[in-house]
Parts: sequence; C-alpha cells; structure tokens
Amino acid sequence: MRTTKPITISLPTDLARETQRVAREDARTRSDLIRDALQQYLASRRWRRLRQWGAETADRLGLKTEADLQRLLAGVRAGPC
Repeated sequence: MRTTKPITISLPTDLARETQRVAREDARTRSDLIRDALQQYLASRRWRRLRQWGAETADRLGLKTEADLQRLLAGVRAGPC
C-alpha cells in the first residue's frame, strides 16, 4: 500500500528554478524539499492559530498581565470554597 499521494502543483518559472537549484545543492529531491516546506508552513500556521486563540481567551478572561494569569490559576487551584 502506498504511503504517499502524488499531487501536481504549478509554480512560477523562477520559483521552480530556485526549488530545483536548492534541492540539488541540498542533495534532496524537489518533492522532499516541497514536502518539508509545506510541513513547516502547516506547523507555523498551527502555532499562529494557537497564539490567536490564547490572545482571544486572555481578552475574554480579562487577563492583561502574567500576574492576572497567576491570580486566576491560584483561584482555580484553590478549588471551590
């Protein structure tokens, strides 16, 4: 069973040329180079979305400083009174 799925992409000529040059310099295939670039992009996107969620959550909870967060956590750790 195949573990990869071939796809076709179109690149501007200059980007295709640079991709081929970098792949050759790094002794990699173009597929490997593009796969690595896409994985890095997706990881970066996940972190960006996570940071955005964190900022939105902090705003919603009224957290403006690390001290605000520490007070919130202390209250949660103390449990219901």
